[in-house]
Amino acid sequence: MATSRSDPASRPLFRRVLVANRGEIAVRIVRACRELGIESVAVFSEPDRSALHVRQADRAYPIGPAAAAESYLRIDKLIAVAKESGAEAVHPGYGFLSERAAFAQACADAGLVFIGPSAIAIAAMGDKVEARRLMRRAGVPVVPGSDEALGSDAEVDRVANDIGFPVMLKAAGGGGGKGMRLVASAAELKSALRAARSEAKSAFGDDRVYVEKAIVRPRHIEVQVLGDTAGNVVHLYERECSIQRRHQKVIEESPSTAIDQRTRDQMGEVAVQAARAVDYVSAGTIEFLVDQDRRFYFLEMNTRIQVEHPITEAVTGIDLVKAQIEIAAGRPLRFEQRDVVQRGWAIECRIYAEDPERNFLPAPGRIDVLRVPSGIGIRDDSGVYEGFEVSTHYDPILSKLVAWGSNRDEAIGRMLRALREYVIVGPTANVAFHRWALEHPAFRAGDIDTGFIARHFKPGVLPDGAAADLPLIGAALAAVSATPGGTNGVPAPAAPRSRWRELARREALRE
Repeated sequence: MATSRSDPASRPLFRRVLVANRGEIAVRIVRACRELGIESVAVFSEPDRSALHVRQADRAYPIGPAAAAESYLRIDKLIAVAKESGAEAVHPGYGFLSERAAFAQACADAGLVFIGPSAIAIAAMGDKVEARRLMRRAGVPVVPGSDEALGSDAEVDRVANDIGFPVMLKAAGGGGGKGMRLVASAAELKSALRAARSEAKSAFGDDRVYVEKAIVRPRHIEVQVLGDTAGNVVHLYERECSIQRRHQKVIEESPSTAIDQRTRDQMGEVAVQAARAVDYVSAGTIEFLVDQDRRFYFLEMNTRIQVEHPITEAVTGIDLVKAQIEIAAGRPLRFEQRDVVQRGWAIECRIYAEDPERNFLPAPGRIDVLRVPSGIGIRDDSGVYEGFEVSTHYDPILSKLVAWGSNRDEAIGRMLRALREYVIVGPTANVAFHRWALEHPAFRAGDIDTGFIARHFKPGVLPDGAAADLPLIGAALAAVSATPGGTNGVPAPAAPRSRWRELARREALRE
């Protein structure tokens, strides 16, 4: 049936959108805009002048020096660029200002559409203590703990002892693993509290913490939700996010091996219930901890697109970024809950410039050679290219490698094949770590939890992946040396083979 101009489904989308972010998520948003016929506006700090998101956007504007506090976190600069460029809406991506209620409100005050939830919803769910109270009132199961932010050390001590150890200390003003400490006994509390407060203050400008009962060997499982302006809310099933280092995810998969269909349906219903409790609009994620008996508890809500959203897209076929843009333009969801079906299995490996052998420390630098895997069932969301300088100023994520298969074994097999094809010469990357994790017997058996890395990974356990892949690296280097312009657009040296051999040798001998 034909739609009329008054039909919400036919409402026009934006003419131009400002992408208030950088790296792979900015590239992802630019691509979604292009598919929807929307012009994209990029912003960049000084070291990002030649970044991939800048190259791919229709327009790009400088916003300041390298420090995020003077560029990507400057609300005034972003609003000014949006106005100057003629953008009608702003997509914040994830990180930076994406969960700052002040940014959403500033966009609204400037007559710009914020492609995300309301400032009220962001503020409510951004305060972790307030979020716990809201969820309790909505009937959502919450981990036992304090319902107030605790200002004094004496309060923390009292509540922790009342709950009983082990406990988790968590920052009241933010999430993402910042300001979080597991405390096994009363003897550890003082030093853990000092560290948690310091990290929380640095990350969020707020050193208040709250206390939760620590669940032994929990699974970290989150449910993707979408809500539109007409009050429709659906869930897009779960993502397993238990493989973490320093409380930050590195491998995710969908579905999860931890839950049965009954639990899956219950978690989806509760996630929708949680989103409705704050009148949620846009893409969001309800995060849960799941114990060994499949009991699940609300952990937090992320009021933005997630890093790991591609695996949900892979198993549902729904483009989450496009859905965000359409919802922000006032269009209703294109589907109902009964239309959302999980098909197959998807796994995401976050490819970082970091050294797993040195406690996953960032390892930035210039990418001399880059060969990205491809083939059936493989997707690589990247923000870098050959010759790009990975900066010390930002998160060192290079790309998100996604493998889809008809079942878990096929998805793992495809991911392992893709990881063997991945060639990065220059900065140390965690490719070999991902191969180790996916080949570990416990992972293959689905026997994982948030302590998987701490329990199984030790320096020295990684295979000498670079040495094993020398033929592949050598082939890539030979191809580059044979290409006019070498790796950086300038004439190759007269005897390039020795240079490439040295790069391959360095990659093989890297500790």
